[in-house]
Amino acid sequence: MPGLRSKWRTATGSALRSLSDWVNRTAAIGPADDAANNYGRFGKGSIVAWPTGVGFGEHWIWLGSDTLVAAHVTLSAGMGPGQEMLTEPVVSIGNRCVIGRGTSIVGHFSIDIGDDVYMGMNVYITDQNHGYEDLGQPIGTQTPNDEAVSIGSGSWIGSGAVILPGARIGNHVVVGANSVVRGEIPGNSVVVGVPGRVVRHHDGTTWVRNHPAQPRPG
Repeated sequence: MPGLRSKWRTATGSALRSLSDWVNRTAAIGPADDAANNYGRFGKGSIVAWPTGVGFGEHWIWLGSDTLVAAHVTLSAGMGPGQEMLTEPVVSIGNRCVIGRGTSIVGHFSIDIGDDVYMGMNVYITDQNHGYEDLGQPIGTQTPNDEAVSIGSGSWIGSGAVILPGARIGNHVVVGANSVVRGEIPGNSVVVGVPGRVVRHHDGTTWVRNHPAQPRPG
């Protein structure tokens, strides 16, 4: 009977949603969980939500306090499980950060994220690019190049942004959604576009809009 099927579907759906919520809460990693011991540091009040993305090298990843890593976030250090890294930490995330759902932070040398950094969904951050100079060798097999990445405290990284090797983003910077950022971005500024360029900055008194031909401050 249609009415009975509808009631059964409603009850089953409610039960499945409750079970899913319970699994997500139970499987999330907090500082008291055994899985937190795999990380180089795992701050008080922080949480890595479930389901996680594919990640490895937790020993070289440091999480500050009261930081939220949302579901489906990839945090990794190195190219595969068990790799010994040359720097420690490889990935450092500060206090009170929010790492948005679906984001990937893939470190090989140094990715340093300050305190109170918020990220939207599906951000990609890496400190390594493949070489491409040898035309006789596939790009994917050429020796990669590492350049440290840093994101200053209090910054906001919009959904879909890509932070490339060598990016040095100052404090209190807005990175617009889907922007591609490399090089130095001065603090107290707004950067948008592909490639990213500063469109606004704070001159110490007020926010100033940059003319397209105007060089970056600092």
